Amino acid sequence: MNQIKPNWLSVAFVLSFLAVGIPYWLIPYNKVNLPSAMIKPGLLVVVFAALLIRSHRATSFWRVVSIVGASVPAAVFARVIVDGLKDPSSHNLWPFEVIIALLMGFLCALAGAVAGSLVSTLVARRAGDGKS
Repeated sequence: MNQIKPNWLSVAFVLSFLAVGIPYWLIPYNKVNLPSAMIKPGLLVVVFAALLIRSHRATSFWRVVSIVGASVPAAVFARVIVDGLKDPSSHNLWPFEVIIALLMGFLCALAGAVAGSLVSTLVARRAGDGKS
């Protein structure tokens, strides 16, 4: 029987997108102030997701950083689209919102990927030391 192996990178993106997006989407538009509106526990999900993917060496370092990190600006852009459909004059500065979210997502995913790579390296060294 052929088991379906989930694409862990896609799962990490979706979980990070929802963890960052849901609290952000619930903030009324007139109270949103980036980047402080994004500094919530959802960003820890981005860090942890990148850490787990890299520590298991599921894919390359930069692929993890770029895809998991993209979940944050994707959540912001989703709000821009929805709010823009309701009121086209909202989000006049949406490119700046996306750039701020891109930087935050990139930095969080980078931190997680670095930590995950270190964990992976330490585990591999320890396993190598145990065999000698």
